[in-house]
This record gives sequence, C-alpha cells and structure tokens, in this order.
Amino acid sequence: MNQDRREQALAIPVRTGQGSTKLSRKEFESRFTAQFYDPAFDVAPAEIQRLSSIVWEAYREERKSPRTRKAGPDFANPEQELAVEWLESRARIAAAQRQQQSDEGGSQVLLISASPRTDETCPSEMAKTFRIAVAAGECIESIKEFSVDFLDLSQLNAEYGRRILPCKACVSTAMPLCHWPCSCYPNHYMGRIHDWMNDLYPLG
Repeated sequence: MNQDRREQALAIPVRTGQGSTKLSRKEFESRFTAQFYDPAFDVAPAEIQRLSSIVWEAYREERKSPRTRKAGPDFANPEQELAVEWLESRARIAAAQRQQQSDEGGSQVLLISASPRTDETCPSEMAKTFRIAVAAGECIESIKEFSVDFLDLSQLNAEYGRRILPCKACVSTAMPLCHWPCSCYPNHYMGRIHDWMNDLYPLG
C-alpha cells in the first residue's frame, strides 16, 4: 500500500505557472539605489555603485544563505551544510524549551499588544491597547508565581528594519517542506532579512 501511495504521489504533476519575478539588472539596481534618495548620499556615487554590483551578483546567483556550516551530530546527515543563522535560531529555541520544561521558576505569561499605534508615529498618541496590556501585565506580575513577557507589535511601525515576514504555508504542499524554526528566512539575495520571528520563536 505504501508503495502504491508513493507511486501515486510521483504521478501528481507539480503545478507551476505564476510567472517569473526575476528582475533585469537595470530594474534591480533602480530599486536598490532608491534607498539612497537622500541628498546626503550624493557624496558617494561610486560606493553606491560598487555595493549595487555586489548585491546584484548575490541576487543573480540566488545566494539565499551565504554563510553555512556542517550540521553536526544532531542531524541524520552531520556533513550537510546548513545556514548558520538557522542553526542559531534552533539553538535559542532549544534553550527556551529546556527553560520552559524546567521545574525551576514560576509560570510565564505572554502578553501581546497588537495595535499598530505608537506615540512615535501618527497619530502621536499611545494606543489604548498598549495601556491595557501594560496594566494587565502589572496585575499578573503582582502574583508571585507569575512573570510576563510583553510583545508590542507597534514596533513594526515604529522601529527601523523591524518586520515579521509572512509564512508561505509550505506545509500545505508537503509536511517535510516546513521546518522549525522556519527556513524560508532570512533570504539574503532577496533582501528578506531582519525577520523578528527569529527572536520571537523562543517566546512560543
């Protein structure tokens, strides 16, 4: 039966056809250099051009994970080259899991303020959601056995480079394609870096 299922799976065609998103060098460099619109960058055209050429090469060669190392003894294939950043995220999650399963310490509560408002951006006033979450956190922490981790999602609007990149639902195609932690990001040649989830995974 298992052999029959494998043969059936192999017979299913891979569905493609959404079209290529590859950019020409001209369009790529136009988008890359747009971040240097500030006249302060006018003093460094040669440096910007040099960086643009380096980034274009990484994009053209699709260097998603430019720094790798051998997986090590924890993996079925210890010689497999894996992204250093992914291995570091995995180690942080393992450390958090050990702490969570430890009998030491009390219970932890994760509070999330999901409002995009912050007093550092329009409309320049603190969100009521934030105020309520802070008050709830203080109430919880007044109980000796509890501690609070506070996640303020307004930082996605207020902090430079702070973002959460979207899940692409790899698991909906095939379970083995989904990794924990997510291996879709960072993707350096596409500029998909600074994924805050790498810091948030241990809170889960």
